Formats: sequence, C-alpha cells, structure tokens
Amino acid sequence: MASVMPGIQGHREPGPIGVQIQRLHPAYFALLMATGIVSIAAHLQGMQLFAKCLAWLNTAAFAVLWTFTMTRLIRFREALLRDFADFSRGPGFFTLVAGTAVLGSQWWTVLGNWTVALVLWLIAIPLWFCFMYGVFTALIVRERKPVFAEGINGGWLLAVVATQAISELAASLSPRFSGHEEEVLFFSFSMWLCGGMLYLWLISLIFYRYIFFPFHSSDLMPPSWINMGAMAISTFAGAALMERAPAERFLASMLPFLSGFTVLFWATATWWIPMLATLEFWRHVVKKVRLIYDPLYWGAVFPLGMYSASTHRLCETMDLPFLSWIPRTFFYIAVAAWFATFIGLVRRMMSILREAGADAAD
Repeated sequence: MASVMPGIQGHREPGPIGVQIQRLHPAYFALLMATGIVSIAAHLQGMQLFAKCLAWLNTAAFAVLWTFTMTRLIRFREALLRDFADFSRGPGFFTLVAGTAVLGSQWWTVLGNWTVALVLWLIAIPLWFCFMYGVFTALIVRERKPVFAEGINGGWLLAVVATQAISELAASLSPRFSGHEEEVLFFSFSMWLCGGMLYLWLISLIFYRYIFFPFHSSDLMPPSWINMGAMAISTFAGAALMERAPAERFLASMLPFLSGFTVLFWATATWWIPMLATLEFWRHVVKKVRLIYDPLYWGAVFPLGMYSASTHRLCETMDLPFLSWIPRTFFYIAVAAWFATFIGLVRRMMSILREAGADAAD
C-alpha cells in the first residue's frame, strides 16, 4: 500500500491521497452495503457468476476501506473524532456496521461460507454497540448543536439499517448454531423490533422536517433514499425470521405479528419510492442540479438493491407470485445505478492518482 499512499507516512504534510484519507466520509462503507445487496439480489435472480464477482470485489473493498479507516484513526484521529460528534457525518459510522453485516450475508448467501459470515457477524455486533451508544451519546451531550432543519436528514436512518442488517444475518446463520438456535433467533427478533422502534422515532422527525421547514434542492441528498432502504431491509430481516418460524416455538407463536409487520414495512418502503422519485425529478429537472459523483450516492444504490432482494424474499416466504415482477425490475434498476456510481468512483480515483503522481514529480 505504501507505493500508492504517498504523503501519509512520517511527519510530512499529507499528499493528495493522504488528504482523501483524512477527509474520508464515514458513510463510504455504504459502498459495501450497495455492492453486497446487489450481489445478493443477483444471486436470487439466478445470476451466480455476476453475484460471485461482486462478492470478491466487495471483499477487496472491505479490506481497503478498513485500511483507510485505521490509517485515519492512527494518523488523523482528530478529524475522525470530529466526525463522530457531527450531526451530518456522525450517522455515517453506522455504515461500518451495516457494510460488515451485509458482507457477511453475501459470504453466506452467495459464497456459502458460514465461517467467514460468522466472523463478520461477530465483528458487526460490537461495532453496533460502539456506534449506537457512542454516536448518539456524543450528539446528545454536544454543547453546540445545529438548528433542527440542518441537523436531521435521512442518513440518521442508517442506525435502523445497521440494526436490521445484524438481525437478518443472525436469522440466516441460526440453523448452524446447533443447540443454540433459539437464543440466536430471539436475539435476531429483538434486534428486528429495535430497528422498527428506531425507524418510528427517526422518520417522524425527518418527515416533520420535510413538511414544516423550507426545503431546498441541496436538502435532497442521496441518503434520503435510506427513508425507503431502512424499511426494505426491515422487510428482508422480517422475511428471514418468518422462514425460521416453523422450526421455533416462540417464533411460530409470533408469526401473525411478524408477518403483519413485515408486510407493513414492505408497504412503507413501496410508498416511499414514488415520493422520492418525484423529489429527484424536481431536484434534477426542475432545479437543474447536476449529477456529480459523491460517495453518498452509494447510500442511494443500496435501497434499490435491497428493495429487489427483500421483495423477492417476501414473495417466496408468503407465496405472493403476483409480486414477482417487482424484484427483477428493481434488480436491473439497482444494477444500472451501481454501475453508474462505480464509474464515478473509478474516475474520482484516477483523478486522485494523477494528482498524486504530479505531486510526487514536483
């Protein structure tokens, strides 16, 4: 890595790549979320080669992003700690949890490796506790706070996504916990309920901000799609629990509640899609805001892929064949969005490398 990371070693001022690491947005791990769920959706659509290629690509991205994050922690700790207590960037840390758990689901669902999936799940759980209580505590005790309209955004719902990602992976892995399956499923079910609770709290604030405060084109950032994505992954986790219900007495007794709320979550996710599409039309066509690559766009790709995967799992679990056209349609939309965002990432990386090369030449 040293050959491609000039300016971040020793005590020199950081070079172009070092500056990018210093400024690395915590939400960059949404790349793992987006790539992971598009891979899982491809697997569900029977496109195994594409799904496996994305799985290995995502594993490489996981290694790179964690390397950059640890470099940031060691070399640029002050910048990282500022992000931790920032109302805009702080919730982005939940992508570390969700990205790790979604990669675990990818390793289990696409690659069939239970051991790696288990390790990633065990990494995601302490990260969840660290960021769930660390970020929210830092924001609660912060003395200077932004006004409400500037402080709240759809990115806060990443806390829901992180919670439900752990729940879904636990439910998927539970059959392999011989003798302890019931405990794992109870944990999964509890996390699923916590995710639903968090969504109710946060979406009330977000919707209130949308309706009763001035809304500008700059307010409709890509994380707004997490309004839908948080409900899609709640559906995904709910359907995973429903699949396990026949084998576990306590879940079987909860099945009417579980299935009812899972459909509620899916219906809520579905309601958001026309609303967000209309707002995107207003932003880019009416207000003429240009589409320029931003790492936050990965947070918009993820909900599209998750809606495809969650609807597919819901159709199979509840035997709803009349909805089967939805997963395939949204899969292709998600793939198109993923490739567009990935091309933007490659262009950004090439630009940074050219800048680093020019800096090294000087």
